[in-house]
Amino acid sequence: MNTFLTNSKSGNKVDLWLILVYLILILFGWANIYSAVYSEDHAFIFDFSQRYGMQFVWICISIITSIFILYIINPLIYRTISPLLYLIMLFLLFSVIFLGREVKGSHSWFFIGSVGIQPAEFSKITTSLMLATIMSQYNFSLNKTKDALKGALVVLIPILLIIMEKETGSALIYLSLIFVFFREGLSGWFIILGFSVIALFIITIVYSPFIALIAILSVAVIIRFFVRPNFKTFLISAATIVLIAFVPKIPFKFVEILKPEIWGIILFVPIVFIWLKDLWTRKERKESRWLFLSMICGIIVIFSVNFVFNNVLQAHQKARIENLLGITEDLHGIGYNVHQSKIAIGSGGLLGKGFLHGTQTKYNFVPEQSTDFIFCTVGEEWGFVGSIVLLSLYIFLIIRIIVLAEKNKDSFTRIYGYCVASIFMLHVFINIGMTIGLLPVIGIPLPFLSYGGSSMLSFTILLFIFIRLDMNRQTR
Repeated sequence: MNTFLTNSKSGNKVDLWLILVYLILILFGWANIYSAVYSEDHAFIFDFSQRYGMQFVWICISIITSIFILYIINPLIYRTISPLLYLIMLFLLFSVIFLGREVKGSHSWFFIGSVGIQPAEFSKITTSLMLATIMSQYNFSLNKTKDALKGALVVLIPILLIIMEKETGSALIYLSLIFVFFREGLSGWFIILGFSVIALFIITIVYSPFIALIAILSVAVIIRFFVRPNFKTFLISAATIVLIAFVPKIPFKFVEILKPEIWGIILFVPIVFIWLKDLWTRKERKESRWLFLSMICGIIVIFSVNFVFNNVLQAHQKARIENLLGITEDLHGIGYNVHQSKIAIGSGGLLGKGFLHGTQTKYNFVPEQSTDFIFCTVGEEWGFVGSIVLLSLYIFLIIRIIVLAEKNKDSFTRIYGYCVASIFMLHVFINIGMTIGLLPVIGIPLPFLSYGGSSMLSFTILLFIFIRLDMNRQTR
């Protein structure tokens, strides 16, 4: 029994700053949920037939759970049982595909009566614990291919299962863990590669694969010149790109047999052979290898974008991306939520309209305003100042977690702390980004503010496991 329990009289101290920010966020979220779905017929904030009443129940459950984590469970148990918890969660993620109830097009919910549980929310916890367990093992190094693959599989398996549930938004959150890999020694090339993939995706969709190809070849030539300066090779490479750019203008029928981007690849092949010799020289061999592999990956991305866009993404996801990128404009259809969201936030002005006085909120102009679009209520009723205060709380929470993680000598706690900070960071970035029209609507909650039992409980567990782990640092 002592393996699972810890002495509540140990005198260990919790980080009061994290506790304070947590309490402020959940109470502020509760108030905004009340405002978002307020009705004069159900004005009592503890009315359990309404969302704000149920949110209070989940807040109480979450606080009780946090106390249990802080003073009952021995933190040493997490290392031991993380593989078991991870496997159980993978089983639930797989099972919900077939046994779960479909909600808004995704099979990601189990229901016990009227209470819905989403395994994908809790999988963030088990994935973070498993990743910390593996990466904190003695002699683990991301420079070893075997170790790097272990870490990658821990993250990729739940991503694939969640995508199979048609819950793409939740799957994207796991990509935030790339920052954990980067902190633990992963090459910065992977971060650059990730942002490059996003840029190539946008260029290909908005313009064409040919324009994207020209872009990636131009960037590759410039980087190659700085890595290994050679004016002759640079001029030949640049001239080849110029030639490729004029391929669509060549007035010969045989040119039309192949697409412009195919001709671009063919014309650039000789340049690639010139570059390949860098892979066998001692000087700058590593940089040349990364550049070559990145260019190949970029070309693969360009030629796979249309397939992914048309065959992997769902119709509403494609419509949201097209609306965001300005390819289509549908203010009364797929773009309605974001359009009304921006109106609501903008109407708040500097100080907002006041608690319970948001007109966009009161007349239900913004769907899902108590869940995914809760930030609209903040913007309209609390204004620019209230929004900045909320963002400051999130920034403080994330930075505080990172600072405490860095202070830990224990690698397990440090790695888990970075997982927590990365997950919170991407949740906040995507949720607020989609409400102000900077990102497509993918349906993920704002931590501790959005209505939902699964999200409230999972975020609480995620945070308080770290707080408990950090308590050990203060007693060493």
